[in-house]
Amino acid sequence: MSAYPLLETLNDPSELRRLDRKQLAALAGELRAFIVESVSKTGGHLSSNLGTVELTIALHYVFSTPEDRIIWDVGHQTYGHKILTGRRAGMARLRQKGGVAGFPRREESPYDAFGTAHSSTSISAALGMAVAARALGRTNRAIAVIGDGAMTGGMAFEALNNVKQSGANVIVVLNDNDMSISENVGALNNYLARLMSGRFYAATKKTADKILSVSPPMKELAKRFEGHAKGMLTPSTLFEEFGLNYTGPVDGHNIDVLVDTLNNVKRLDGPQFLHVVTKKGQGYAYAEDDPIAYHGPGRFDPSVGLAKPAPAADAKPRPTYTQVFGDWLCDMAQLDKRLVGITPAMREGSGLVRFSKEFPDRYFDVGIAEQHAVTFAAGLACDGMKPVVAIYSTFLQRAYDQLIHDVALQKLPVVFALDRGGLVGADGPTHHGAFDLSYLRCIPNMTVMAPADENECRQMLYTGFTLDGPSAVRYPRGTGTGAEILAQMKALPVGRGEVRREGRRVAILAFGSMVKPALDVAAELNATVANMRFVKPLDEALVLRLATTHELVVTVEENALEGGAGSAVLESLAAQGVEVPVLQLGLPDHFVEHGDPALLLADCGLDAAGISRAIRERLSQDDASQRPGKAA
Repeated sequence: MSAYPLLETLNDPSELRRLDRKQLAALAGELRAFIVESVSKTGGHLSSNLGTVELTIALHYVFSTPEDRIIWDVGHQTYGHKILTGRRAGMARLRQKGGVAGFPRREESPYDAFGTAHSSTSISAALGMAVAARALGRTNRAIAVIGDGAMTGGMAFEALNNVKQSGANVIVVLNDNDMSISENVGALNNYLARLMSGRFYAATKKTADKILSVSPPMKELAKRFEGHAKGMLTPSTLFEEFGLNYTGPVDGHNIDVLVDTLNNVKRLDGPQFLHVVTKKGQGYAYAEDDPIAYHGPGRFDPSVGLAKPAPAADAKPRPTYTQVFGDWLCDMAQLDKRLVGITPAMREGSGLVRFSKEFPDRYFDVGIAEQHAVTFAAGLACDGMKPVVAIYSTFLQRAYDQLIHDVALQKLPVVFALDRGGLVGADGPTHHGAFDLSYLRCIPNMTVMAPADENECRQMLYTGFTLDGPSAVRYPRGTGTGAEILAQMKALPVGRGEVRREGRRVAILAFGSMVKPALDVAAELNATVANMRFVKPLDEALVLRLATTHELVVTVEENALEGGAGSAVLESLAAQGVEVPVLQLGLPDHFVEHGDPALLLADCGLDAAGISRAIRERLSQDDASQRPGKAA
């Protein structure tokens, strides 16, 4: 007998809408169990998806999707949505190469109305769709589902500020679970945390309406008083001031309440705001107890939950680059009381847990507010502090203007610790750090470094901290090469690379994570390898020496080729008047899909085999062009 008798009969939401309402609670149980089983085999986001099971079912039950548009903010809570929209079988290859993506993607399904993965974009997109529907004479609705964590992002409030002016039929569903990824912080979160007091108001109002209905004058007086009391007793004031009709809070795990409420909201004209209270990890005890640990677990046994693998008796586990950064931050804080650590809601992911406990007065989690994080750091630096902004490469893109205008233009000493540089794997194109070397090196006053191993990462962080201007240390996700990490910190000479291996004919100029595969290739081809260390300022003297003593210069980087480190080498050679064949290797000019990082690197020709193959082919072409008769 199937464990999912209801779920297996549903291949799209139209079939869901034919179910009797009494069957929805049972369907929720099956969907939740399927998500646990599925994620336990593939890894992925778990807590957030378990918390939105009933909400997902209710939305597709009430609204006529895909004509009605559902936009999921961030989108890491859409596994239930994917399962109910014809991708149940595809979940077996979730986030694997060629398989179902971990976030909504328009090209994957017509039910994915908008591609998401970065926070706080849903209300803007939904508002745009609602305005478009009105302009085109359509009656479909646009629904933004946004978490309370994403509501800390300024973009969400920029959109809310525009809602009243538009008057469009947009519905904002606040999924309030008192969590983003790390614990929520800030005044807005504290405000939302008090919203449950609205239940008291709702109960009191219901009783009062019955009593006052017998006396119209008294009821009118009470209604006037309500307008003032409501602002004190309910959460509606904030959102109604933005022009949205507020409803809630409602229990996000009561399927009957959700269906009734959504049906009511659906019939209302103009902007609507529905406040839904849910619990991350709902229905799976391990995830309920520790939603942060189960935010994005790897494979696990559902019956026992996450278990730490026992290390091999003869092997010392390699630290991740994230751990290297976290340890350096604490060591540096001991040495310099001016150091301040800043993260935009990524304490665990960026390695600041230990720092937050040991130096709480110098730790700032600013919420999902990358722009604020960067300018906040600039303000600190203006008045003598030494801020370190720990941020993923892909998220720094969101604060590019602040990076240029508020930090670099003023030449302020802010260190950017850029985690997840290069290909990150299963999270895919929205999270790959594919562009940082390109978008950083074009900014005046910036120093940009890419470490070849763990120890170099530590020393580069220290180097950046000693500088009088802005700097970025860009390092990959995962473990390092196994290099010994020296406790003593020593500043590297700025703008100086090093030759790791002397060879002949071919000089490989490798940046960051590409040094290791370059050395493997060089041993095979007897090539020279330079660990360039600095993308900006580039070691032009080293570039000149290698270009004039070798037949072929090869640049290798885990970054977009356009405008990247290889482009810097070409610019340097052109400026120095040097003509030499140059082969540029890097990420191609398209968005790299999700999948195992090793497979993705191989697809891009950035593993040792791919680098070797590209060099051999180029040497063969150059040799052929120099043979007699070929010039004609």
